[in-house]
Amino acid sequence: MQEEQLRGAMSEPQMNEVMPEPTNEPNEWRPTRNEALREWEINIKFLNRGCIVRVGCKEIAFEDYTNAMAAINAYVANPWEEQKKWRQILD
Repeated sequence: MQEEQLRGAMSEPQMNEVMPEPTNEPNEWRPTRNEALREWEINIKFLNRGCIVRVGCKEIAFEDYTNAMAAINAYVANPWEEQKKWRQILD
């Protein structure tokens, strides 16, 4: 009985293991969430009205802080998909 429990525990992922994120395309390489977040430095410059968010070498102006924070939260939650979305807009 104990051997079965040990085998089951060994096959389950541990909390400190990094699991690759699933991709829609079978051959698409995707960095882990932490790797994607470390790729670009994020700076926020607050202005009299709104702010400018700089990610890497790109700057994005927001008219109000609420929209900027929503975009930053979306980026932190899913950096790979947000990077793809913003590359299409900015490039």
